[in-house]
This record gives sequence, structure tokens and C-alpha cells, in this order.
Amino acid sequence: MRHKTLLCNCNRTMRIDGKAIAGALGESGEPRIHDALCRQHVAAFEAAVKSGDDLLVACTQESSLFSALHDDFEGQGAIRFVNIRETAGWAKEGEHAAPKMAALLAAADLPEPEPVPVVNYEAGNNLLIVGPGAAALGWAERLAGTLSISVLITDDAQGAELPAERRYPVYSGRVTRLDGYLGAFTVSWEQANPIDLEACTRCGACVDACPESAISVALQVDLDKCKSHRSCVTACGAVKAIDFNRADKARTDRFDLVFDLSETPHIRLHQPPQGYLAPGRDPLEQALAAAKLPQMTGEFEKPKFFVYKEKLCAHARSNITGCTKCIDVCSTGAISSLLKENRVVVEPHLCMGCGGCATVCPSGAMTYAYPRVADMGTRIKAMLKAYAAAGGNNPRLLFHNGSDGRELIARLARSGQGLPANLIPVEVLHVASVGLDLMLGSVALGAAQLAVLVAGSEADEYAEALGRQMAIGEDVLAGFGHAPGRLQLLQGGEPAELARRIVALPAAASMPAAGFNFSNDKRATLDFVFDHLRAQAKPAPDVIALKSGAPFGEITVDKGKCTLCMACVGACPEGALQDSKETPALRFIERNCVQCGLCVRTCPEKAIDLVPRLALMAGVKQPRMLNEAEAFGCIKCGKPFGTKQMVDGMLAKLGQHSMFAQPGALDRIKMCADCRVVDLLQNSRHGSIDEI
Repeated sequence: MRHKTLLCNCNRTMRIDGKAIAGALGESGEPRIHDALCRQHVAAFEAAVKSGDDLLVACTQESSLFSALHDDFEGQGAIRFVNIRETAGWAKEGEHAAPKMAALLAAADLPEPEPVPVVNYEAGNNLLIVGPGAAALGWAERLAGTLSISVLITDDAQGAELPAERRYPVYSGRVTRLDGYLGAFTVSWEQANPIDLEACTRCGACVDACPESAISVALQVDLDKCKSHRSCVTACGAVKAIDFNRADKARTDRFDLVFDLSETPHIRLHQPPQGYLAPGRDPLEQALAAAKLPQMTGEFEKPKFFVYKEKLCAHARSNITGCTKCIDVCSTGAISSLLKENRVVVEPHLCMGCGGCATVCPSGAMTYAYPRVADMGTRIKAMLKAYAAAGGNNPRLLFHNGSDGRELIARLARSGQGLPANLIPVEVLHVASVGLDLMLGSVALGAAQLAVLVAGSEADEYAEALGRQMAIGEDVLAGFGHAPGRLQLLQGGEPAELARRIVALPAAASMPAAGFNFSNDKRATLDFVFDHLRAQAKPAPDVIALKSGAPFGEITVDKGKCTLCMACVGACPEGALQDSKETPALRFIERNCVQCGLCVRTCPEKAIDLVPRLALMAGVKQPRMLNEAEAFGCIKCGKPFGTKQMVDGMLAKLGQHSMFAQPGALDRIKMCADCRVVDLLQNSRHGSIDEI
């Protein structure tokens, strides 16, 4: 059942063409446009709720109010919200924004995507505070009433005092390892201080006994001052808390949360793991972070953002590294190499859903699941269809995130500028998920231009990855005869800057819209896209030259060097290289090649080179011959066992070796394995298998 749409012009501050919108959405009649649905016209909202229909309210500012009223009025249907004010109506071109409003409403009216698997966190209240003694002990005292505290002092703790009451363990030392995630952090440290603060009774006898005053009030020994009198050891006596020859320096423990007060964080990632807070030395930032800690205990879940298909992965073969693009782009450290297993591994608890790995993956082994590409395709298709039905021309899409990207667009609208009437904002969890299939697919579906807004919260590697993907896309589009500028990366954190960049965008016209649906298989979607772009191109190209790094292309083989050893066939993860069962031959399916380079790195003769290009001929999905050779038959039984080139090469290299000086020894190179064994047994001096 479709949602009943409730429209409001927000006290007449924007023009809404209800008739055009209703027609685009396939609704009969002209909907009522309210002036103040959240105030004077709330009775209309009540009536809509009591109808039992699912509701789509074109206002996000008052979503909390409407949700509460929906509960008060005992609404039976679902309720959703969509912003058409800052995204469409509040703009210099707002008077012409009806097609954009229709597009936004059409997208919001789509069914929810299929649910994805979830990742669970279970976090207790075991908190480690690590950092300088004064700050660490100070926050430990404040938080000890709500969390189970452990403290790791990493400096000489000058100016700090150990608490009078022992309510939590206090350690000292240097962090050697800190990794993990909410509920499962592993911390290792090496104790440098001779005084074990947990064994110590804090009596202070060592402080009084030290003739150099090398022991602080926080019971940390300044080894530069210490003259090895060991009076402190004598004073400590049977407690034995002081040991200058400590053997148990390395220590490890597990914690649910980590509060890192170090000036330089121990985990230096753009997006550190959940449960790890590193506010630095600023007291205000420390206070803000500390306030979050009690809220991070309990059980939590999040979507599993990715799907990994190991069989398609071009990371490695035979312990030789090929593609590392997903590892290189990940800003959370969630992806790592398992080279011995020829694959990568993703820690789902560290993955924060940017989708950058899926964007740069050339084979489609890594795909984005929240939402799936197919769901995004359905959304874009609905938006562009509604936009056209409402009378819009040459629609452009602006992908942005739901945090500072959304806020930047809202600020632009509040400044009086707003987005152009044909620039439709598309909110995603993270802009790094906008890959080549989504970019080119949107153009094929009728978008005149696609822009991605990098508002400032994104890691640098994501902006760089998006730029590289757009460069590949622009080369592809240029090959089909399109002028440059269809794919744009917009960077800027201020409304005026964003406005300037939007104004500077080149003009572009949309092509006839394709009718295909997106697939979750990246290469399948791109095949649909290329077929549509080629059908629209005049003339239609057969080959488009691309730059190095593109995920499409062929390989060339130096036949003079290639011995058809077939090492490249075993190394190819995509099945692009194949041998022949009938004759010694190397065949190639260009459509399958992702230019990972594993064949180049594996080839012992260095006979292979990559040639990036996009081939569109009919034969790219069929095997074609790269190299073939005359088979060499065994001189005893006639069975083919190699190539003539390979055998001739072995004879040339081994002919002068002393091991083959005996009569008939070289002939064994010309025999298959079975005949070689028989010949050795028949002609051996002892006739023993041990000599073979």
C-alpha cells in the first residue's frame, strides 16, 4: 500500500505544485497543501493518522512532534518523513522545484530494502584509562562510581597522587599493543617502573628512604636520579613491591572500553573503533568523551555493511600479492591480508560502513550491502522517473552523507541560495560507497550529471578513491562520445564555497534512459551500462583506451619468451586465462580480466604485460588465443608432454652439464615422466630405483 502524502509549505515559504507532484506519483486529484501542518493544521494530520493509512510527511524538522502525535492518535499505519524544504523548496530556483520534490517523495515512498545480517557487540563496564598520571587518575576518580576502572600511567606521574582508597588497579608502563573494538580490546604494556603499583601498599617508606628523592608521590622512580643505593628495596622489606630486575615486564589484559588521554593516540585511524575514545589533552574534549563512556555499555548491533566473495578476490595467488585496493582505502583498519590463504579478511566489528572497499574492488568480490547496489538502483530509477513525469529536464544527482553533508545542504538553503532546481540530493550513509557501477549506471538511467559531495568528515583516502573512479568513468564516457564533466567531485565545508562549485559545474544533457535494473554484481551492472552507452553512441566504439589502474583490459604475451608453463593460468583469480586440453595453448577471456597483475608477477619469463582498455566487441566474452606451440611427443611412446620450445630450451641449457655427459642422458629430457623412469631403471648400473 502506498503512503498517504502530507505536504506543507512551511508558512508559505515555498511553492509546492501539488498537481504536478500528484501526477508524477500516480495519485488522482490534487493534494491539499498545508500552511502549518505542525501547528494550525494539526487536525488534518490527526485525520490522516486515524484513517489507518501509512503516512509520508514532507517535513523532517518536526519529525519528533509528528511521531509523538502519531502515537497519541493511536496510528495503525507506518510513518515516514522526507525533507523537501532545505533540499528543494528553499532555494533561488525553488519556484521550479516541483519535479525535484516529486523525485524526493517517490524515493521516500519505496518499500524498505531487505534486511541485512547484523553484527553484535557485547560490552561490559571494564574501562582502561591510559595516559599521563595526573589526568588518568583524575578521570578515574570521577568515573569509578559508574564503571569498573583500570588505570595505566604512561609518564613519571609528576604532580599526581595515588588515591587514598584503593578502588581500582593502577599500573604503569609503555603500551606495546592496543587493538580491538567495543567489548573486546586487547592491551599489552611493558612495565618500566621498578615499583609494582598493585603489589605496593602505598606506605611511602620507599619515598622517605630514597637519598636522591628519585621516587615521586605517585611512586614512580626517576631512573635518571637513582644511584642504585637500593635503600628503597630495603625499606619495602617483605612486601617486595620494588624490583629493579623485574622479569614480568610484559603484561596483557582485555577491556571493554579504552579512554586514551595520550597526546598522540595509540590507535591513529581516521575512524577509530567503537569503544575507543582519544580526546587528547584538551580538558573540554576529555569531559565530552567521558560523558559518552557510561552509555557505551550493554548489547548493541549494527548492520553488516559488506559481502565478501572470496572466489572472486584478486588479492593473491600462491603467496604472490595482486590487488590490495580494499586494504589501501579502508580508514578503519578493518581489512587485512591473509597472504598465505590468498585472501583478505574483514573484521565486521571494525567496519563502519563507508563502502570504499566495494567502490575500489575491481572484481566485485567486495560488495556493499547497506543498502545493496540493486536497492540504490531502484531508488535512483524511481527518482528520475518521477522527476521526468513532473516535467523536469536534464536531472542531476548530488550524493551526500547524512551528517555534515546533509547539514551543509541545509545551511546552503538557509542562506537563501539553495540547490538548483535540477540538482537532486541523494543521501547515503557514506559517499565512499558511490562506485563506478552506481556512477555510470545513474548516467545510463537518465542522469545528466552525477556529483559527489565530500563535506569534510570523510578521510582523504576516500576522496582520492572517488576521484580515481570518476577519472575512469570520465574516460569511459569520453570513449562513447560524451563531453567531459558528467562525473564531478565537490569538496567544500562552507555554503558559499559549495555554491561556487555548483555554479561552476559544466552543463550536461541527459541521454535516453535505460530500462535495466542494477545488479549486486558490479561487473554485470557495468555490462548493462556499456551495452546501453554503446547503443546510444554514434558511431559505436569497439575499443576505448583507458589509463593504468582501470579494472578493464587485456594482456599481451611475448611469444618469444613464453614457454606455455601455464603459471599465469593458475594465478588468475577471475578465470580470464585458460589453457587448452587438446594442445599447448594459452587462451584469454577479456571480459573477465580485472587487471590485477597477478599473471605479470607470476610469469617466470616476464612475458606478460597489462593493457588497460574497455573492449566492447562481441568476442570479449569468448576465449581467444594468446599463444600456442607445437606439442612435443615422447620419443619412446609418442605421448605429448610439453612444447617443442620448452624441450629445446631445456636441451640448450642442460646440454653441457656434467650430469648429462653419459650417452643417452639427454634423450631422457625428450621422454615423458613414465618413460623416463623406465629408461633409468633399464640403463642404471645397479638397476636400482634409488638412483632415479
